[in-house]
Amino acid sequence: MLFFLSSVSVLSQKKKKEEPQPKWKINGKFTFVFNQSSFSNWSSGGENTIASNFNVNYDFNYKKNNVNWDTRLITSYGLSHLSENGWRKTDDRFELNSVLGIKTTTYWFFSFISNFKSQYSEGFNYNVEPKVAVSDFLSPAYLTFGPGMLWKKSDNLNVNIAPGTARYTFVNDDFSGQFGVDDGRNTAFSLGFNLSGYYKFKLMENIQMENILTLYSDYLANIGNIDTDYQTNIRFTVNKSIKMLMTFHTIIDDNASSRIQFKQLFGLGVNYNFHDKVTY
Repeated sequence: MLFFLSSVSVLSQKKKKEEPQPKWKINGKFTFVFNQSSFSNWSSGGENTIASNFNVNYDFNYKKNNVNWDTRLITSYGLSHLSENGWRKTDDRFELNSVLGIKTTTYWFFSFISNFKSQYSEGFNYNVEPKVAVSDFLSPAYLTFGPGMLWKKSDNLNVNIAPGTARYTFVNDDFSGQFGVDDGRNTAFSLGFNLSGYYKFKLMENIQMENILTLYSDYLANIGNIDTDYQTNIRFTVNKSIKMLMTFHTIIDDNASSRIQFKQLFGLGVNYNFHDKVTY
């Protein structure tokens, strides 16, 4: 009887070892937030408002032997309608990041990064009258790529160093002469140092903090100047479907604005997570 149980245990262990490990891990988060308020003969006053925002984050992680390929999609869009002001854009982002790594030691990889970011629709500066267009679909758009070295402790903690990174900036004719693009042209090229990092961890039970940082210095124009893009996402889990999200996003880029850009978003809404593991 003991021999039989021992044989079954050995066969079970062999079966576990022979089971193929998933090559692809896919994780996605979809969040939708809707706000509405209306007033009628309200003595303390108020303005009718409607606001909505959606956010989609997708992570695609591939691992096989010494190959590691991480791709992250971040996209969001928001609108608000405030009485006589009409519809205004409150959020607009499309960003695709990809890092291909070939393992050299336990945590180090030869890497190649690529990044594309832009927005979906026209944006305006409402602080001047009449309003002035400050962006449009794919204008500006940024394409960044280059070789480097990746230090990766896990899918939740990694840093990539790319000392020879190319970056292209694209604009349409209406924005020629802006965003670092020379007047009369639609593209600008830069070559510089790029450092990007990602760190996600639990602050406490049901509270998760995600940090995304990118630093870039252009060798061809004002090498001492460092473009900074830092975003913090704090997610509070109420239950399986309801979550709260706080986002703080800071950008320092002299070609886009002479001032520090800061965006803060807060939302409580429906959240849906996608999880998939694929082996082939």
